[in-house]
Amino acid sequence: MRKHLIPALIATVIAVAPVFPIAAVAQAPGPIPASAKVTTVEVAKPGAQSLPGAGAKSAAKSGSKQPANVPSKPDAPLLPQSFSGWEQLAETKPVSDPAQADAANVAALKEYGFTDALLTTYSRGRENLKVKALRFTDASGAYGAYTMYRHSGWPKEDIGAGAASDNNRVLFWVGNVVIDAEFPHISAMSGSELRELAGAIPVPTGNKSLAPPILYNLPQKALDGQTTHYALGPAGYVASGGVLPAELVGFDRGAETATATYTLRSGPATLTVINYPTPQLAAAQEAAIAAYLKAGNSPQHPFTKPLQESNPTAIEVRRSGPLVAVVSGDAITDEAHKLLAGVHYEADLAAIPQPVDSEVKKTAQLLLSIVTLVVVMFIAAVMLALFLGGGRALYRILRGKPISSVYDEEFTKLDL
Repeated sequence: MRKHLIPALIATVIAVAPVFPIAAVAQAPGPIPASAKVTTVEVAKPGAQSLPGAGAKSAAKSGSKQPANVPSKPDAPLLPQSFSGWEQLAETKPVSDPAQADAANVAALKEYGFTDALLTTYSRGRENLKVKALRFTDASGAYGAYTMYRHSGWPKEDIGAGAASDNNRVLFWVGNVVIDAEFPHISAMSGSELRELAGAIPVPTGNKSLAPPILYNLPQKALDGQTTHYALGPAGYVASGGVLPAELVGFDRGAETATATYTLRSGPATLTVINYPTPQLAAAQEAAIAAYLKAGNSPQHPFTKPLQESNPTAIEVRRSGPLVAVVSGDAITDEAHKLLAGVHYEADLAAIPQPVDSEVKKTAQLLLSIVTLVVVMFIAAVMLALFLGGGRALYRILRGKPISSVYDEEFTKLDL
């Protein structure tokens, strides 16, 4: 029996041994294996549209149009000492109080995240160029302040991430900085000179350099990019000519707004998109806005001036996820409804790996694998012994011999 059992045990070990290294490797620490469990979550997905007024396809990818030569050193001086022959005068005034930068819009500047400003004058020959640079926490605040200062209808300029001009005044933004420049007179080289200035302004990197994602929810067809306004609070919303009462928007609940004018065939229409932190907040606020619009204009319930000047049949509100859109203006009902339907919230499903097991759990699983291997080998050895030993005993019984060969009489017989 021993002669048959030993080869059987060796064969069993060879057959079962691969189980051990496989279990050990599966529990070894390292990168997440391909078989790791994953879960799906909803992630907001901005529409694949270009930034309003940016005028470049790359803006849809980066969130804003930045000059190629913009430095990314946030500790560099806010404005250069000189550019294009303009030399900075000694009376440069750095300020950190928004009241010193713009006393009329202190509350709005605080909402946009104002940090500091630089008021200076450049000189070239007998001409002086007044420049006011306002810096904000991120590009969203800079873009919002830019849209607040830029009046609708100002001609578009190709400077920085977005620019507009009003006679001798040029306003543009780049990164988290807004520049308000006032020339003694505009020349053919004024644009190139300010582009050189924009290239010397330090801008942040990463998420702080991206424009507000809500802008990508504005339909691009028939959009007048020079009429977009972005607000983070009631002061900025009112200063930008908001359509709804500021208290009805819900800025105290984390809302942000984007407003733009559309040139439709039947007349201009204004679209207001409000983004809330959650769809639940958006649903509650949509109900309040709908009740306000449904009540109509009355002495006890007055409409704002933009709503009073709108076609009553074209005023409509609609919600899509965390977005609430309101259309107003002089367009006919069908076109206004079609514009409103163009605002929709999109979500993608992204697979996120679950956290890997702890070291204690890995060790326990490894020990369990070893115990399992030993048990399997023992059971296999017993089964093999029973099979081989029992088969041999049955064979001897069928031949009429005792079960064990111990009882066999061994002797030498010579047939002479």
